[in-house]
Amino acid sequence: MKTIKSSTLVFFAMTMLSLVFIGCNENDDSSSSGTSNVIVRLSDAPGDYKEVNLEVKDVLIKNSSSTDDQGWVSIGKNPGVYNLLDLTGGVTVLIADNAITSGYLGQIRVLLGENNTVVLKDGTTHSLKTPSAQQSGLKLQVNQTLLADKTYEFLLDFDVEHSIVVQAGASGSYNLHPVIRVSTKETSGSIKGTISPLLVDYQVLASVQVGTTTVSAYANDAGVFQLDGLPVGIYTVTLTPDIASGKAIKTILEVAVVNGAVTDIGNIAL
Repeated sequence: MKTIKSSTLVFFAMTMLSLVFIGCNENDDSSSSGTSNVIVRLSDAPGDYKEVNLEVKDVLIKNSSSTDDQGWVSIGKNPGVYNLLDLTGGVTVLIADNAITSGYLGQIRVLLGENNTVVLKDGTTHSLKTPSAQQSGLKLQVNQTLLADKTYEFLLDFDVEHSIVVQAGASGSYNLHPVIRVSTKETSGSIKGTISPLLVDYQVLASVQVGTTTVSAYANDAGVFQLDGLPVGIYTVTLTPDIASGKAIKTILEVAVVNGAVTDIGNIAL
């Protein structure tokens, strides 16, 4: 089974990424005593490439609602270059883990380096330009009040398929304009399953509908898929094999999702 996925790394040209955290609270600059632990992980949703490599330099947080560029605090961990297409089947990478002062958390900012590339299906490698992201970073609106002695784990799910823009004309350059879905472990759950037996050399896309948004992920080399960041509810999981496989689309009805848990629907034969 191919590991190429449609990654959740969506890019919008000419705008800084600014996402609203699901279930956010009203802005509140008031501070509270004690500390809260903030964990940030990267994940990926499907994209039609062999590799999408991003250099993550740092993760910053801002505990005020001010619009100026002051007051950012570094909480980054494990800087390095990560292939987003390795982050499937429930695999994530830890990029921040630190204790911060409890109270209002306004934004999370991910700073990228210059070592960003995309590898096409034919094996050719192209530089991946990240306009503004290297200097000002990818800004994610959180607007959440963090309680003392609690851990908050944020999942940043990049949509690769919609995040990479190929410029028209002779240059044919590749630009990153990210679309990122943000969720927390405390206010969301996951659905996991395994395609068995494997469909060798063919992709299988798992998806669910969350309102008007489709959340999807390809099964990995072991046939495992995982859909993360889902609000509590009952879902229909749709499994879509490559047309060339000759296999039909399959649906699994009434899959329940609860906060902070992974619902494993087991082995699924197509």
